[in-house]
Amino acid sequence: MNKLLLCLGLILVCSCTSSITKKDLPKLNGYWEIKEVVLTDGTKKEYSVNTTVDFIKVDSLSGFRKKVDPKFNGTFETSDDAEPFDIVMDKEAVLIQYQTELDSWTETLISLSESAFSVKNKDGIQYTYERYEPININP
Repeated sequence: MNKLLLCLGLILVCSCTSSITKKDLPKLNGYWEIKEVVLTDGTKKEYSVNTTVDFIKVDSLSGFRKKVDPKFNGTFETSDDAEPFDIVMDKEAVLIQYQTELDSWTETLISLSESAFSVKNKDGIQYTYERYEPININP
């Protein structure tokens, strides 16, 4: 009986820890476009076309995110506006904490790979992003 309780306890501890490590965080670097939003009631909204793309730059446990407008020649138009963030590595989660002059908020990093990542906000809404592939139309 004790062995069974020990095994169940280990499974519970392992299932509550984040599988995303500090070594994975550079995968966030680059251009991303939103692909799907899942609301708390399970309703999904898919995005097939995006007029803006998020550029994310991570250096250790901090970075910034900014909106950019992709152009047909493969370049981007942007402003100097950026949302700085800090990353908090917790045993149970990886948190991205944003702080701007107007607001502050936290997102939980749910999954992260070379080609996609998902975050969930405090309201339980999950956002899934895929790596942006530019459209280059040169005459």
